[in-house]
Amino acid sequence: MKFKDYYQALGVERTATADEIKKAYRKLAHKYHPDISKDPKGEEKFKEIAEAYAALKSPEKRDAYDKLGRRPDGQQFTPPPDWQQQFSTGESGFDDVDLSDLFAAFGRAQRGQAREDLPLPGQDYKVTAQVTLEQVFRGEEIEIRAELPEYDQYGLAHRVAHTFRITIPTGAADGQRLRLAGKGGHGLNGGRSGDLFVALALQPHPLYRVSGRDLYLDLPLAPWEAVLGAAVEIPTLGGTVELKVNPGATAGQKLRLAKRGLASADGSVGTLYAVVKIDVPKTVSAAEQGLFEQLAAASDFNPRQHFASGAAP
Repeated sequence: MKFKDYYQALGVERTATADEIKKAYRKLAHKYHPDISKDPKGEEKFKEIAEAYAALKSPEKRDAYDKLGRRPDGQQFTPPPDWQQQFSTGESGFDDVDLSDLFAAFGRAQRGQAREDLPLPGQDYKVTAQVTLEQVFRGEEIEIRAELPEYDQYGLAHRVAHTFRITIPTGAADGQRLRLAGKGGHGLNGGRSGDLFVALALQPHPLYRVSGRDLYLDLPLAPWEAVLGAAVEIPTLGGTVELKVNPGATAGQKLRLAKRGLASADGSVGTLYAVVKIDVPKTVSAAEQGLFEQLAAASDFNPRQHFASGAAP
């Protein structure tokens, strides 16, 4: 039989690790894949690479191969008797046996033919879906596009586009994973397909800040609204509501709107907090200027009175 230097075929040293062998195989397999390579001998080289990897990726086969020793690629040789006895494959002789056939037979002898047909489960995959606060609040159905690896007849992975539609469940939270059973990698030998896990990533909202099931909204008030009180319209995820602001509102004060936050899986609903911000006009008319001057003259309010005592307000 002719000796085949599998290490030379993959371009690695005989001391290469399993990861180095796998990396070399993937690089060469991609280079000489029949769908990619322009080399007229690409398919032949691809088969040689696949044969070499099939022998070296298995610790048992690699150990058996290494026991054959070193010799030039293509040299005629006969495996030593102890090798034949230890790794007997049931073949009557070796003169006309191809080394790849020998190792295929060796693999069957070592593992048993039934193991070759054992069902293997498919791989699980994870993708991230960007979702809005409104979609989570309403439990909308969304469409997910994902490119998942699929393996061709040569064992080379290709990314294939898939589209899925999922409904965001009530109580979904940022980072929560949804499981799509059987939508991952295909199983082998009748094995079950893997699962696809969709991780929900909540997009930042221009109005609301999320804290668990509660929402926070900045509520700008004019100085006179804060002093006199006002009825203001507040946007919520479920629609606009009217909120009464009592006289004397202060910056940072939290006004509570119960059950206007996000729902939980148990049916409870969070709170929306309107956080008071005192906003002042950047420009004023002459009439407004006069009114503010009258107010300043008439009022004895001093917001810095605590400075004199050195105590907190």
